[in-house]
Amino acid sequence: MSTTSSSARPHPPREVFIQGVTREGRTFRPSDWAERLAGAMSSFRPGGMGSGPLAHIGYSPYCVPTSLGDVKCVVVNEALRDLEPMAWDFVMNFARDNDLQVVDACLLPDAPRST
Repeated sequence: MSTTSSSARPHPPREVFIQGVTREGRTFRPSDWAERLAGAMSSFRPGGMGSGPLAHIGYSPYCVPTSLGDVKCVVVNEALRDLEPMAWDFVMNFARDNDLQVVDACLLPDAPRST
C-alpha cells in the first residue's frame, strides 16, 4: 500500500473561507464565532503543540480568523486535513451545520508598502 504525502502534491494546499454569513444572507452570531472556532483549533500546528509558558497563545496557521470587509471569516488551510482529518471534519461540519457560506480561495499576503 502506498501513501502520498502532502509534499508530493503537484499544487500547494488550498484554503477555504468559512464566512460568517448564512446561505440566506443573515449574519452569523455570536459576533466572536470566528475567534472561538479558530481558538478550538489552536493546538493543530506544524510539529504539534509548542512548548513553554505561552504555547497556548495564538492561532494555528491552519485555521485563522479574519475579516473580509464587514464579514467575519475563518481561513482553513487544507493541510489541516492531512495533519488531522477529524479536525478538518469538525470545521467543515461546523460550517455545514450552521448553514455558513464556504468559498475556495487563496489568502494572499499584503502588498509591500512604498514610502
